[in-house]
Amino acid sequence: MPLTPVEVRHLELRRGLLGYRRSSVERAIEEVADSFEAVWRERAELGERVHVLESEIARHVELETLLRSTLVSAERAAQDMKEQARREADVIVQEAGAEGRRLVREAIAEKERLLAETHRIRVMLRAALDVVTDGAEETHAGSDPEAEATDTAGVERLAG
Repeated sequence: MPLTPVEVRHLELRRGLLGYRRSSVERAIEEVADSFEAVWRERAELGERVHVLESEIARHVELETLLRSTLVSAERAAQDMKEQARREADVIVQEAGAEGRRLVREAIAEKERLLAETHRIRVMLRAALDVVTDGAEETHAGSDPEAEATDTAGVERLAG
């Protein structure tokens, strides 16, 4: 069992006729040497343990640095992907808006064409009605007015 510094200071060596007794001095020196050796060994073991722990700390610091840089890279990549997705969404929305405007223009043009066609057909029907009405008046100068009104009403209904 190692001696403490206090125990070493309070060692009592027996005195003899001409000074301290040799056996008690040698025994005390032996105890101090054993104690010193045990402390020295423990110090060496602790020094080795400190070295191992410092190596582990260095490895953990390196790993932490790597993880931090990986995290920063992942955050940056996620931000880039979000930005790219937003830009793609903007492009899709713009394309959809352009397509919608094109469809509206085409629908308006079709409506205009149909209105023009309807107008043309009405004009043709009115002209045909006028021809029929004028021809019917000439042929039916003395015929039944009710039949003539019915014919005229039917043609006008067709003309719209």
